[in-house]
Amino acid sequence: MEAAITVTGLTKKYGEVTAVDDLSFKVKSGEFFGILGPNGAGKTTALELIEGLREPDTGHVELLGRSPRPRNAALAMRIGVQLQASAFFERLTAGEQLRTFADLYGVSGSRARHMLDVVGLTDKANTRIEKLSGGQAQRLSIACALVHDPELVFLDEPTAALDPQARRNLWDLLRQVNADGRTVVLTTHYMDEAEFLCDRVAVMDRGRILTVDTPTALVKNLNAPTRISVSSGFLTDDQVGEISGGTVHVDDDGIDLTFTTREPAGILTALARHAALDGLQVRGATLEDVFLDLTGREYRS
Repeated sequence: MEAAITVTGLTKKYGEVTAVDDLSFKVKSGEFFGILGPNGAGKTTALELIEGLREPDTGHVELLGRSPRPRNAALAMRIGVQLQASAFFERLTAGEQLRTFADLYGVSGSRARHMLDVVGLTDKANTRIEKLSGGQAQRLSIACALVHDPELVFLDEPTAALDPQARRNLWDLLRQVNADGRTVVLTTHYMDEAEFLCDRVAVMDRGRILTVDTPTALVKNLNAPTRISVSSGFLTDDQVGEISGGTVHVDDDGIDLTFTTREPAGILTALARHAALDGLQVRGATLEDVFLDLTGREYRS
């Protein structure tokens, strides 16, 4: 499949700090690609270099077969950018904001009205920006990035600081943006967000990409144990010893009794035999486990 983005040897330093360290990867046309990592990993700097907002020290970027630097007006019409910190014109309503962005791109007012409907803000068209909730402001920001119908969309931590329900609502919108045929690049420090949205993810830390693959493949290749938890207090010490066989790691925090094993079937069967399935939870590996395995340290959100 044709590459929408090609990044080769991208590096950016600020004094002694290497913010982005020799990044190389490709994003396929139509793909939902995530750059995943904790705060301070270099995600935003990397995205700004790729978008052409910053000049790299070394390396090369191609977007849709063209370089973003020096500024290319024709290319700018084909990409949409939602920055981490959105800046709107003061004292304008949501509808006026979007019509202003539409005018800047030379597209019709009807397109602006359509995008308000797409992001579910038609009823907020006459509401001033400072009266919008965090989730509504983020949806408006995405509408501004999409108003000119770009082929390639960059979203920098679009759900940061949103409550769980607002995040989920925005996920549905972002999935539809991609389903409409656009290539989407997303940065996030939310593991569940990357697992839910992305076709592939690049795990990034300290300016470097550690690995690139599908979320499923990354978790599968980790070959991590399964954690089986039940409510504490339903089993005696002897029963716990019998179930674990002395070889399975057991942790009891007074609330949950957790068995960590690579052979969950036997543990589940034994728990059922002892009628100890109250509060049962079975948890496999996640992208957070992948990160811990790659870096050897706890994930920093």
